Amino acid sequence: MTTQLLASTLRVSTPLIFAALGGMFSERAGVINIALEGMMLLGAFGAAVGTLVTHSPWLGLVCGMASGVLMAAIYGLFVIHLRANQIVAGMAINMLALGLTPFLSKILYDVTGSTPAIPIENRFQSAPLYLCWIFVLLSWFWMKYTPAGLWFSFAGEHPEALDAAGIRVNRVRWMAVLLSGALAGMGGASLSIFLSSSFSRNMTAGRGFIALAALIFGKWKPVPAAIACLLFGFTEALQIRLQGVILWGHEPIPVQFIQILPYVVTIFVLAGFVGHSRAPKALGIPFRRR
Repeated sequence: MTTQLLASTLRVSTPLIFAALGGMFSERAGVINIALEGMMLLGAFGAAVGTLVTHSPWLGLVCGMASGVLMAAIYGLFVIHLRANQIVAGMAINMLALGLTPFLSKILYDVTGSTPAIPIENRFQSAPLYLCWIFVLLSWFWMKYTPAGLWFSFAGEHPEALDAAGIRVNRVRWMAVLLSGALAGMGGASLSIFLSSSFSRNMTAGRGFIALAALIFGKWKPVPAAIACLLFGFTEALQIRLQGVILWGHEPIPVQFIQILPYVVTIFVLAGFVGHSRAPKALGIPFRRR
């Protein structure tokens, strides 16, 4: 039972880790990324369609990443180039993805609920689980030891200093947002072609916001954020295990109470720790070159 719960925790935390890493790059560079949910959702759809067409989960993963990058490009256009409010633009991206995926599904498959089932031989069995932790280590190395990682940090903390050094701040932010979209798209892909057998409507179910909470809990650092994702993954795995369990009398716990467990934990974590996490100084502030 314990081994199964641990395995389930590692599996369900995989999309959260991808999304949290994507959010980290964007926010360390100074761009709030409320749009993770929408990027994940379109990434899940793109991966399912790509896998159904090519019969390859790796090519499906590339399609999921491309879909996430597309949403990130739209988001970047508004918040970096046009300097729109990042919270409002992010929520608009989420609503766009929520409406766009069933529309595209209707066009392609004449249904709005889900895509056709993907055969098991065309889905990932374990690769995304290992891949996400490789990306955690690569992200840690990138942010700590590479010039680009230093640019990301300065774009979010001291953009004027970065600009004075001759580095285009908005170019760095564009790179960070597009990278964020690619990773969020991988998170969505791991939902539709790893944890599930197809894309279903609104299958992210708030995971983008949970990944954002893990990012805040992890203080915008890759390894602590990934560990926070494990915590949220554990609550999700636990609520799956608790469904149908009888703790008292002859009636099981109402499933509705069990299903809200991950979201309740998210609220308590944010309420208890958000005040102790210091966000990048220039987070959410559009850069205007003087």
